[in-house]
Amino acid sequence: MESLLQSGGITLNRVLIFAGTTEGRTLSEYLSENRIEHMVCVATEYGEEVLSASPYMTIHQGRMDVGEMEKLMQTGSFAAVVDATHPYAVEVTANIRKASQEAQLPYLRLKRCLDTETEGRVFYFHSNEECVDALEKTEGNILLTTGSKELATYCSHPLVKERLYVRVLPGMESISICTELGIKGKQMIAMQGPFSTEMNEAILHQFEIACMVTKKSGRLGGYPEKLEAAKRAGIPVYVIEPADTERGYSMEEVCERLQILLCAEDGVTAGVIDNKMDIILAGIGMGASKGLTREVYDAIESADILLGAKRLIEPYKPHIEKKPYYLGKDIVPYLENLFLQSAGKRYRVVVLFSGDSGSYSGCQALAHCLHEAVAEKRFFADIRILPGISSVSYLASCIGESYHDAAILSMHGKLLPGLARRIQENEKTFLFMSGVKDMRKLGTTLTEAFMDDCIITAGYQLSYEDEEIRKLTPKECLSCEKEGLYICFIYNPHPKKIPLTPGIADEEFIRGKVPMTKKEIREVSICKLHLHPGAVVYDIGSGTGSVAVEMAEMSPDIEVYALEQKPEAIELIEKNKEKIRLDNITVIQTKAPEGLMDLKMPTHAFIGGSGGNMKEIIETLYQINPGMRIVINAVSIETLCEIKEIILAYPVCDTEFVQLQVSRVKELGAYHMMQAENPIFVCAFTFDG
Repeated sequence: MESLLQSGGITLNRVLIFAGTTEGRTLSEYLSENRIEHMVCVATEYGEEVLSASPYMTIHQGRMDVGEMEKLMQTGSFAAVVDATHPYAVEVTANIRKASQEAQLPYLRLKRCLDTETEGRVFYFHSNEECVDALEKTEGNILLTTGSKELATYCSHPLVKERLYVRVLPGMESISICTELGIKGKQMIAMQGPFSTEMNEAILHQFEIACMVTKKSGRLGGYPEKLEAAKRAGIPVYVIEPADTERGYSMEEVCERLQILLCAEDGVTAGVIDNKMDIILAGIGMGASKGLTREVYDAIESADILLGAKRLIEPYKPHIEKKPYYLGKDIVPYLENLFLQSAGKRYRVVVLFSGDSGSYSGCQALAHCLHEAVAEKRFFADIRILPGISSVSYLASCIGESYHDAAILSMHGKLLPGLARRIQENEKTFLFMSGVKDMRKLGTTLTEAFMDDCIITAGYQLSYEDEEIRKLTPKECLSCEKEGLYICFIYNPHPKKIPLTPGIADEEFIRGKVPMTKKEIREVSICKLHLHPGAVVYDIGSGTGSVAVEMAEMSPDIEVYALEQKPEAIELIEKNKEKIRLDNITVIQTKAPEGLMDLKMPTHAFIGGSGGNMKEIIETLYQINPGMRIVINAVSIETLCEIKEIILAYPVCDTEFVQLQVSRVKELGAYHMMQAENPIFVCAFTFDG
């Protein structure tokens, strides 16, 4: 391999390598040849034994959690972290990446090159579990070459376990795992690779193997030799493919990245840092070139590289090239490659966004990705954002309206819960839309909410030659047929004044025979929850849904899950949800804590009824979010004592115990008498985990 690290005899900066593959050892040897100090982390004694000794290398042996990794990174004076662990070590890779982020060190994933050869009878599976299910339908002996860590999955199926021949490394850890899982000595093949095609073929014949199981481990992992041996033996191969969720670098790319990072750390920046890029994120207004600001126009004219959605970049010709990239996952790798190949040239890269860069734009998400990449030294760049003329300001100027006192909403490419309620609360609303289907949806929403008196001003294809601006009723929106870009101004002549406190009368709810939390108790309980916009609330033991409805009614930005086990109560919750016309309540029939783990993570929970599972419910909620706010209503002293025990068992803060005794006036002839309701305990606390 050609040397890529000749940078003036750098020996002070260190590279931290997490090894687990041949590539990790190869990189260590290469760094030693170039006199680069580095530390290699291996999990086992065997991993240490296979490393070549070097005065430039130190070894850290033993498994580490995220905290231990981070501490090592912060105290080791490292310039970069290289993850050369096995492609299937998903959890380890996640821990290394997280630790490097916390330690603010550049993270490089050295990715093993996986072959794509598929000759012979080869079948692919996304997980070991899928593979085991398929093996249960086969007959004959199985050669398992996936290692000892996944062995438990295969041993959990008796019909598979008894047919296994397991090839593992000749280390005590691997052999101990086999023994603990009940693999007999005659089923173990403890050998160190690499294995030739002939050796693999001999093993297949010796143990009368009918099916081989392997990972797609690449050429250095002996994958081609396994396929060829199975092909010669006439047996199928079951292949577990790795979850390829992140970008990795080849050996050459890692060396190039290390050259830049080591030079930057050592102050050797000539010809390396001088080629930093100028990246401009620009809003181009409605789309037509006449709507560009002068600054954005000049940026496009001087662009070497132009990126953005295809329709946005189509009219323009940059100096070098343009690509239809607008997401961080596509742009960041592209810029990394561009930076590595720049050879001292300072490129100007312009990314185009429709409308204004600060109004419902993807600009902010991309800017975050770019700044993160620069902080990780994946490339060097100056980043600027240029605003554009938004569709809101353009439409407002056309119709003579202001927008500082209007609600500005978007249903462009996303769901917008509570649309009718949001429009209902405001006299003026500007609404970004995707196309004609959203126009029809707007018409349906307003019609069903009995808001037929709203006046809609629709802007179609603004700034283009076929621009139209016309006024419509909600019913006329239903007949819109022209496909294209829309934005609407909605005037509501009778905006509804939304109360800032809960307070729906008990009589408003459909009751049936299901118990209901009374009005005053609801009000206090909800206030104790300390809800906020964006809150996700579980209403456990929802009953008639009165508490769920009150919470959802407070704001369309609150998401409520009403959980109830009784079918008759589920029916009542649905009816009350429909009566108040709420679409931010999800009704689920279940007996908590069953099913809680499958829902969106809550910020709050109200427990009106536990069905005898209070401790289990609290434990599950703590596992889901050890920082959430909980309010529990209790009627009996026994429940109150149980809550007290629970609070002592968990770290909590902001604890409140309130006993409420409500009396209502009841008319008896000419007299008004006080009639007491049952006393209720309202218990509130916040997990402080």
